[in-house]
Amino acid sequence: MPTTRPRHTITETPSVQAALDELRAKLGEGERIDFGELVTLGAEAKARRLVDQNEEARRARREMIDWILNGNGPKVDLDAAEEVKYLGLIARYDDE
Repeated sequence: MPTTRPRHTITETPSVQAALDELRAKLGEGERIDFGELVTLGAEAKARRLVDQNEEARRARREMIDWILNGNGPKVDLDAAEEVKYLGLIARYDDE
């Protein structure tokens, strides 16, 4: 037999309230919000987004490895590197 968990109160911060108000406006009169369904949908969407972010990070790492192994990455600005080497990174503000 399935167990039921205790009900929880949801604090409607302004952003949560705005999202729920939009949903309430689209629901039929007297229809209740199924918070279990909302949490499930939100968790699934978040999990997909995390997978996408992880894939993006993997692609970036592969690109950097390719740059290092094949030497085809962004070109170094040698003049800027020399300037930093000899002059250091000193902020120069025209306003002062």
